[in-house]
Amino acid sequence: MPNEKEWSIQDIARSAGTTSRTLRHYGDIGLLEPSRLGSNGYRYYDQEALIRLQRILLLRELGLGLPAIAEVLEGEQNTAAALRAHLEWLEDERRRLGRQIESVKTTLRKTEGGEQLMADEMFDGFDHTKHEKEVTERWGAEAYRKGDQWWKSLTAEEKKAHQQLQVEIAADFGQAKLDGLAIDSAEVQVIAGRLHDWLRGPVGTVSKEYFAGLGQLYVDDPRYGQYDEKQGPGTAEFMRDAMKVYAERNL
Repeated sequence: MPNEKEWSIQDIARSAGTTSRTLRHYGDIGLLEPSRLGSNGYRYYDQEALIRLQRILLLRELGLGLPAIAEVLEGEQNTAAALRAHLEWLEDERRRLGRQIESVKTTLRKTEGGEQLMADEMFDGFDHTKHEKEVTERWGAEAYRKGDQWWKSLTAEEKKAHQQLQVEIAADFGQAKLDGLAIDSAEVQVIAGRLHDWLRGPVGTVSKEYFAGLGQLYVDDPRYGQYDEKQGPGTAEFMRDAMKVYAERNL
């Protein structure tokens, strides 16, 4: 056995805030293979594996699914350069969050003091373009360009209405689940169709793969919609399955 430091799967899971089951799954799909298997079958990881795991977790924070993460890692020849690029993104995000915090503090202070609010103070840091890197890595630069162009073309009222429609669609999915409706029922498929139409605004054509993949993203990454948190446990899975049926039938 080499003298290089190794960590057990339990050690890594505890340090990374994940589970041994997740790490084993990453290994089974070839995303993060252990550096060594012990005679007892236990998995051990060296420093190189830890660096790869950090990249996986960082990319997960961006919302990438496991297949997309595998493609990104496969295309990276220089680990240090990749980490520097991601560090730059994290620092940008920290600065943006700092501006948001100060913006909310200003709003709170002026509201409590009866002072006049200024729009540029209230919305500093609230920039939808923060998703540019994420969208570009997942769906390509053209997808981001089209979505960004469409969003900027809307008036403030149109933006608000578009966001409200998403809330209503999610609420209807949640209620359908509570009512015990089947994912392939006419009622649920109408809701899925409304979601499909809602998505066509920013991206234009919504393919079968895109629609079904987005449904899986709702399950894999709770940041997208936070449907389980807002509509109840299992809502994201319900939406995913309904979207898959809609995609198979209509796209």
